[in-house]
Amino acid sequence: MTDRSLELLALTRRALVHYRNRTTDQADGIMSMPVAAYTDPERYEREVDRVFRHLPLAMALSLELPEPGSYLAIDQLNAPVLLVRGEDGTVRAFLNACRHRGAPVCKPGTGNARVFACPYHAWTYNTQGELVGRYRGETFGDVDESVLGLTSLSCAERSGLIWVTLSPDEAFDVDEWLGPFQAELDTLDLTNWHIYEQREILGPGWKVTMDGYLEVYHHDSVHGKTVGEHTIGNLLVHDTYGPHQRMVFGRRSLGALADRAESDWNPGQDIRLIHSGFPNLSISGILGDHCLVSHIFPGPTIDTTLTRQTVLAAKPPVTPEEEKATATFSAMVLQAVRDEDYAMGFRIQAGLRSGANTEFLYGRNEPAVQNYHRWISRFVN
Repeated sequence: MTDRSLELLALTRRALVHYRNRTTDQADGIMSMPVAAYTDPERYEREVDRVFRHLPLAMALSLELPEPGSYLAIDQLNAPVLLVRGEDGTVRAFLNACRHRGAPVCKPGTGNARVFACPYHAWTYNTQGELVGRYRGETFGDVDESVLGLTSLSCAERSGLIWVTLSPDEAFDVDEWLGPFQAELDTLDLTNWHIYEQREILGPGWKVTMDGYLEVYHHDSVHGKTVGEHTIGNLLVHDTYGPHQRMVFGRRSLGALADRAESDWNPGQDIRLIHSGFPNLSISGILGDHCLVSHIFPGPTIDTTLTRQTVLAAKPPVTPEEEKATATFSAMVLQAVRDEDYAMGFRIQAGLRSGANTEFLYGRNEPAVQNYHRWISRFVN
């Protein structure tokens, strides 16, 4: 049995103990948080600036930039970001703004290009961000083109994900940032999946949104007809890797293992793993050969977020049965997130300033939520 199979077996054992005892992994105590942590605009700006503009963010999947010249242009937190895989295979990140007068050199979206041209005065840049041409440059005057390349953002590719900081020239060590969580992400083999569908979903405020990704306490009441049909509510196996986290839910099939010898178990089949990369990444394997990747970013206001949701399949669906299974999975997770989690979140968001609560409580059965908020405090204070 491989090391990974042994680890999945151990996680299944932990989950089965909880199933038998009707228990769950727990924090040491209940945690409280003032509602102002969700509503105070000054606190919001301070936290978003520190957490989302100065820490590494999971910006995209490596699969989104499959070959040299592949690019992704997106705007996040007022930062126009251009990700490009260079001719050398390295992914680089730039601010999508011409160094002459600031016009974007690439329209939002994806594609493949060898040169990016400013639509204003036709200055051009290569996939390494270097300024390689200026329209009628002899009439413009002499400039040092070597210092007028696109403004770089620190960028690294690890575990099938592209990590970026939004503050120009602020470097980070991705291996130090991920630590032992990197080995966990590596087990997902994210570079060998197939992108089936991608979409953007408007959600409630950043913390309301993230809270929903970090606990299973609500699954029976909110997701009874979607993912809740496949997982057991309020059963959580929880491990932390600094600010990053792994959560394990039990599948509905978990209880049947109690009457079977461990040698007959299929490690991993009866649990569901969710990997949460601080501060904005959730990777969830829900059914069989399908996976949901969510990149969550604060929106333009305190009460909005934007989620880039990617549905992955183990391989491109070919047969009608495979297409139906993948389409069904995609529709289910869209309903669970947009129509259930986020719909509930918007209702919560609407009532935050009602005065009904002065503080929120995070239960002992919500250890991942507690860990997330503690790390926000550590980075900001």
